[in-house]
Amino acid sequence: MIISKTPLRVSLCGGGTDMAYFYEKHGGICVTCAIDKYVYVIVKERFDDLIVLNYTQHEIVHGVPEIRHDLIRESLQYVGVDKGIEITTLADIPSEGSGLGSSSAITVGLLNALFMYIGEPMTPHDLADMACHIEIDKIGSPIGKQDQFACAYGGMRKLDFLKDDETCVSDHGFTKKELLDIGNNLFIHYTGITRKAKDILSQQKDNADRNEKSLMNLKRLAESLDNRLCDRDINFIGEVLRDSWAIKKTLQSSISNELIDKLADYATFGGAAGCKISGAGGGGFLLSYVPPDKQASFKSVMRPYRELPFNIDPYGTRIIFNIA
Repeated sequence: MIISKTPLRVSLCGGGTDMAYFYEKHGGICVTCAIDKYVYVIVKERFDDLIVLNYTQHEIVHGVPEIRHDLIRESLQYVGVDKGIEITTLADIPSEGSGLGSSSAITVGLLNALFMYIGEPMTPHDLADMACHIEIDKIGSPIGKQDQFACAYGGMRKLDFLKDDETCVSDHGFTKKELLDIGNNLFIHYTGITRKAKDILSQQKDNADRNEKSLMNLKRLAESLDNRLCDRDINFIGEVLRDSWAIKKTLQSSISNELIDKLADYATFGGAAGCKISGAGGGGFLLSYVPPDKQASFKSVMRPYRELPFNIDPYGTRIIFNIA
């Protein structure tokens, strides 16, 4: 039995510039961080030749092509496991529509467990690249590449998406204590809305030419955040969340709605220096940056809304159990 543990993520800035239609022309950049909320994948050999899957549904099939779960089906085909296996996925939060990168966390965590299962452990970069190939190329999801790399590497990362389709991963040299301090200023609250990111991202892709200027502004903002973080100016995160949310709402009308705008207004009134929806938008979780001296007021104002307490996970995907 093998168990992998893979963190979810919150994106601080640059989402949208990790889409191929943009970075192949201009290069893209995201600043993102993994959080201590996880997807777990359990892989176990079976005595018989069946493939048994346990997620929000239950599948028992005789061959990989019969599998309905597209991420599991394509991952098994990619790794070359075709029978006698049981796979179970568990998550700390709902696995669809959260805006926290859960689909990519499942893919990265599943690949990590499967390659360990066949005795060929992979690097975080390899796992992220393979997850991108499965989600974007094989399944055809209209998504970018930041989630896969954020979940694979963990910590707070700068992700550079180069025009030749390569991805460079770097960090800002923060210690675990510094990451903890940053995480203490970040809050996420559930909007109560789940949505399919694919629908919003497909519409953004259709409007790629119209959105090019906004995406260039997001890229410049992410570059500024990266520079300020290298100088340990963590309070700049609040300004970036505020400004990137204003830009992001211009990409697609369905990214925000009356309920989300109201929640963001409450957060700002309570003392948040900036806030935005994590992920594609339209629902999921509101991410806020709140300086320490404003947190008492912020927590009071936001008490009616469901908070998901978290901190930054420094490690990325890992195998936490492996026994023959």
